[in-house]
Amino acid sequence: MNEIICPNCKTAFKVDEAGFADILKQVRDREFEKDLEKRLALAEKEKASAVELAKANIKNALQDELAQKDKELTELKAQSDTMLAEKLAQKEIEISEMESRIKHAQNEKENAIKLAEATVRNALQDEVNEKEKQLEALKAQMQHAQMQKKIELTEATRAIEKERDDLIHALEIKETEKELLEKSIKEKFTNQLVVKDQTIRMKEDEIERLRDFKQKLSTKMVGETLEQHCEFEFNKLRATGFQNAYFEKDNDATGGTKGDYIYRETDEEGNEIISIMFEMKNENDET
Repeated sequence: MNEIICPNCKTAFKVDEAGFADILKQVRDREFEKDLEKRLALAEKEKASAVELAKANIKNALQDELAQKDKELTELKAQSDTMLAEKLAQKEIEISEMESRIKHAQNEKENAIKLAEATVRNALQDEVNEKEKQLEALKAQMQHAQMQKKIELTEATRAIEKERDDLIHALEIKETEKELLEKSIKEKFTNQLVVKDQTIRMKEDEIERLRDFKQKLSTKMVGETLEQHCEFEFNKLRATGFQNAYFEKDNDATGGTKGDYIYRETDEEGNEIISIMFEMKNENDET
């Protein structure tokens, strides 16, 4: 589409390629006719001026010559009729030749005018042809520019669409990753909650078992649990820190006293260097 601005109201309106070409043709034909009419009028005016000038010059020349001839005729009136007739015949010949020259001059003038008109027409036609060539070149440039713009627009659109598709694909990947991450987190926390619930149930079961175990223990059994614990802890360290000692239940009552546990340690030669008797006392929450 081409935009045209009205020279009077300055209003812009758009026309298609066919309408634009038609307007250009009308303007070109109208301008050509106006220019041709102007040049023809000028040539006609010059022709009329030249004819009038030629007529005036011929008329003046004839008047001068006629005056001269009248003078000569007046002078020759006194001469014989024969000489007058000869002179009149000669003058008629001269007048005829003069008229022939005038007619020839008029013909030459008309031919010159026609030649000028033809030259003007040819010059105008050449100028019109040149303008048409320039117009065709401009139209070709406009078409090339429009085609180039369409190509650039297509490439830009293709690049934008590719970028859009890439973004959509990346967004879909992100959404998938997000869903997988959410699912993984949910599964992880679900598993953790399951493990935690299981652990809590196990702890609760253990607590319940221990509570039930403690309730069922007798006073003697409560003490024995402490003895077993202490013996177990001692035996874990015996191999590294107490190689020449032992920690066992005291079953010897020969001295009149008997404890729950006895600790004895000897030197490298077997001599006892320390002996400790332990009384093991433990308590229950409810006893």
